[in-house]
Amino acid sequence: MTTDQAPLIQTEKLSKTFSREGVQQHVLRNLDLEIREGDFTVVMGSSGAGKSTLLYALSGIDTPTLGEVRFKGRSLVGLSQSELARFRRRACGFVFQQINLLETLSLFDNAMAAGLLVSKDRAAVAARADELFERVGIDPATRRKLPAQTSGGEAQRAAVVRALVNSPDVLFADEPTGALDQASGTAVLDLLSAVRAEGQTVVMVTHDLKSARRGDRVVYLRDGQVAGELDLRAALAGAVPAGRDGADAGTAAKAEAARAARDDALRSFLIEMGW
Repeated sequence: MTTDQAPLIQTEKLSKTFSREGVQQHVLRNLDLEIREGDFTVVMGSSGAGKSTLLYALSGIDTPTLGEVRFKGRSLVGLSQSELARFRRRACGFVFQQINLLETLSLFDNAMAAGLLVSKDRAAVAARADELFERVGIDPATRRKLPAQTSGGEAQRAAVVRALVNSPDVLFADEPTGALDQASGTAVLDLLSAVRAEGQTVVMVTHDLKSARRGDRVVYLRDGQVAGELDLRAALAGAVPAGRDGADAGTAAKAEAARAARDDALRSFLIEMGW
């Protein structure tokens, strides 16, 4: 990816104000941000900093009070609700802390329902869903179960499948591991990292250090504005991916050192930001 590539998503002076009991609450304030295609961008900040509000504005779920959101150069501001709905179906995938699967449909049929909103090729959608379920470790029998018959980790992994079944331009994830145990959370993060390695753009809101270290870049919000950014890729210079066949002890040590440098860079940045 070249540095002069036009951003996939760009905001200019993005602002969002809520009125509660007659009091104006400024959640986002003149926020400028670029999301580049293929990046895994992590959004962090204290509670109330505007993280989720930013994600909803970037994806067209919520309308900004002032300012601009452009997707591939096209402004989302001023689009009708039906136009925004079509945009989200075709361009965006969503994973939330609250899993929100349809309880009357099996895990597989949840993915199919999302896929068929965009494509009428049932066989192609089914093949894509099966491929993704295989990658997240959900066997064919479990795919046919209702969400209530599965564990939280299985249901969240199915939610990731549903979000990716249409091969969206960008995957938005809002605290996707917040309600999961460690093993299930790691499985979800592993899949996000894997699709990112294949070129998928990911924007993830999190407060969790282990989740944040998966990103390429961390954007820290404070009082509705970007307080700072960190490029985590710089700390990975020369690293070799863990688990490569035939990796010798020197390579493994080098990879571990790179991961430690990445973690140190993230912790130092968050301390600087007052996290």
